[in-house]
Amino acid sequence: MPPSPPRTDVLVVGGGPAGVALASEFARRGLRVRLVAPEEPRAFAPTYGAWLDELPGWAQACLEAVWTDVRVYMTQTPTPLLRPYALLDNAALLDALLCRAGKHLTWTVGTVRGAARAGEGWEVHGQAGERWWAAVVVDAGGHAGSLRRPRHPGGAALQTAYGVVAHFDSPPISPGSTVWMDYRAEHLPATDVRAAPTFLYAMHLGGTRYLVEETSLIARPAPSRALLRERLYARLRALGALPGEIEREEWVAFPMNAAAPLPGPWLAFGSAAGMVHPVSGFQVAGALSAAPEVADAVTGALVASGPEAAVWAGWSALWPPERRAARELALLGVDALLALPGNMLPDFFRAFFGLPASEWRAFLSHGAGAGDLARTMLRVFAAAKQGVRLPLARAALRQPGVSGRGLLAVARRSDRTGGGPNG
Repeated sequence: MPPSPPRTDVLVVGGGPAGVALASEFARRGLRVRLVAPEEPRAFAPTYGAWLDELPGWAQACLEAVWTDVRVYMTQTPTPLLRPYALLDNAALLDALLCRAGKHLTWTVGTVRGAARAGEGWEVHGQAGERWWAAVVVDAGGHAGSLRRPRHPGGAALQTAYGVVAHFDSPPISPGSTVWMDYRAEHLPATDVRAAPTFLYAMHLGGTRYLVEETSLIARPAPSRALLRERLYARLRALGALPGEIEREEWVAFPMNAAAPLPGPWLAFGSAAGMVHPVSGFQVAGALSAAPEVADAVTGALVASGPEAAVWAGWSALWPPERRAARELALLGVDALLALPGNMLPDFFRAFFGLPASEWRAFLSHGAGAGDLARTMLRVFAAAKQGVRLPLARAALRQPGVSGRGLLAVARRSDRTGGGPNG
């Protein structure tokens, strides 16, 4: 008779920032936690930026840089965002998460291929024949998931970016700044801009070092790596700022339009749970902030009522009804952006960043309610040029149920606050 598999309270699939963050929060609450990932712990590879005010206090000690000069360009005149922006130090972030987890976290190298009921919990199966038992299983396996697959209404719409970290003799952006979004495209034919809009995302990393990325915000189908590389170098040539020594290249491609997942027998977290913001593409800060709340809910229910109740408590904490309603409305916004011709995106974002800062900040946050999102969308529509309004209106009319629920959310919010859609 084969030996019984090792037993833990929680098994987390995935070694990215979201999975490690949630695993560490479970461990901090005294649960026995196993994290299964394809590799030993090592610094996360992608570049992670975040608004400084959205990071938990402990994570603010894990930063490579912070900028107060943060800009967007829709015309030759920059719009200052007046909100500090941070670049995470991925090695420091991983070290901090593992330190916070302490002795209750076991990191196991392996690949999960499935899970089956075993008593009140689950027997999780590894690719190499391993078996692990856990009361609660969490899929934090990234954009494709591991045990379950995220849903992308209408098909996956991707954010893609090609970039380099390099040394420049002539600075590509103002020294000491971050350019969050630069849609200026005088160096490209107008037909190319209309068909495949892209923007520059760039950071000054100190001295002659800069990160520069040519980014497609969201597209279906997405532009190729080759096109984005070509666009980046065309932009840099137009700026008179071609790179010298290149330290590394970066290629980013991930879906932006995952729907809020339906609750199931396994919990999901991070991008596997649809937590990527559908406009900014941010996820890490939201996962770091949500992990304690989800861990509290799961731990309390596991101790009081058992594994099944713990999973449902986790789903309820992660995706309460108000957040599901907000996600539905945000995906309507995704469809509106996909419907806009590329040459109209600068006008759209000029209207968006022309709103009071509290409103565009709330829209880009992970915790915005449906009423706040709908109100901001209405205000952007009112402020946008006539040519932008028609594609936005058509996108809203294609989903009358979602649009109607959004208007009701605005009305309910107005009842609570005593103001109308403009108040």
